[in-house]
Amino acid sequence: MYTFELKIEHPLEYVLTGKFEAPSPNWVHEDFPLIDYELFIITEGTLYISYHGVDYTVKSGEFLLLPPLPPPGNRRRGFRPSFCSFYWLHFACSHEVKVTEIPETQSDGSPLALHEQSLFIPKQAALPNSEKVLVLMRQLQDAVKTNYSRVIRNYMSTVILCELHSQIHDTSQLNFRNKKSQKQIYHDIIDFVTQNAANNLKVTDVAHHFGYNEKYLSHLFRTIAGIPLKQFILKGKMDLANFMLTDTNHSIGEIAASIGFSDSHHFAKAYKKINGLTPTEYRNAFSKRLLYHK
Repeated sequence: MYTFELKIEHPLEYVLTGKFEAPSPNWVHEDFPLIDYELFIITEGTLYISYHGVDYTVKSGEFLLLPPLPPPGNRRRGFRPSFCSFYWLHFACSHEVKVTEIPETQSDGSPLALHEQSLFIPKQAALPNSEKVLVLMRQLQDAVKTNYSRVIRNYMSTVILCELHSQIHDTSQLNFRNKKSQKQIYHDIIDFVTQNAANNLKVTDVAHHFGYNEKYLSHLFRTIAGIPLKQFILKGKMDLANFMLTDTNHSIGEIAASIGFSDSHHFAKAYKKINGLTPTEYRNAFSKRLLYHK
C-alpha cells in the first residue's frame, strides 16, 4: 500500500480549507496547479480527478490525498463530469515526506506496528467513520472564520490527519483482534465437539454452550473450517464410532445409541454415507487387524 509518512514532532502547516458542492451534474474539476498537499473528504456523489497521469475515482465516505509535485506534472483536473460535494484541506510540511509501500501486516499476520511520531496515510482509502473527520473539518473552518491563530490552525489540521491515521490503522488492529478471537472460538468448538461426541450433540447445544446465536456460530465455523458445523459434529460421532467398532465388542445398536442415534438403521445409513461402508463391513475389515496385530 503506497503511503505518505508525515512526521508530527511539529504540527503540519495549515494553508486553506473549505467545502465545495458541485453546481450541477455536469460539473468537472477545473485545471489547477497544486503547490501543497490537498486532502479531499467526499460527502456526496463521486469525484473524478486526474493528477500526474493517474485518474482517481473517489466515492462518498472516501478520502484522497494529493502531494505537491514539480510542474508541469502538478496540475489536477477533472476527467469526468459528476455532481459531488466534499470538504478540502490544503496543508504543507516543513520536512521531506516519504512515499513508501509498506506491508499492511507483519509475518505473523498482525497489523504493522507504526512509529509514534509519524502518521502513515495512504493516497486513497475508505473511512470507517467519516462523520468524525467531518466534525474536525467543520471545527477547523469555524476556527478560520473566527480568526484563531495560525498555530492553532496548524494543530487542528494535524489532528485531522491524526484522525485519518487512527481510523485506518486502528481498524486494522480491531479486525486482527476479531480474527484472532474467531479462531480461538473455532478451536474451542473443535475441543468441545471432540469431548462431547458421545453425547447427542446438536448445533443448538454448541451455540448455547458458547453463548452465541446458532446461525452466527455456524457461519463462523464454516468460514474457517470450510464445512458446516453440523457436518463436523457428525464426523466427530463417526470417528468415535470407528473407535468402538474396532476396539470394543459393543453391538451396532449400542454404538448407535451411545452417539445419539435413535436406532441402528439411521446410524448405518449415515455411517455408510460418510465412510462408504456399513458399520458391520468396517468392523469386519479392520477390527481383527487392529485388535490382534503384533
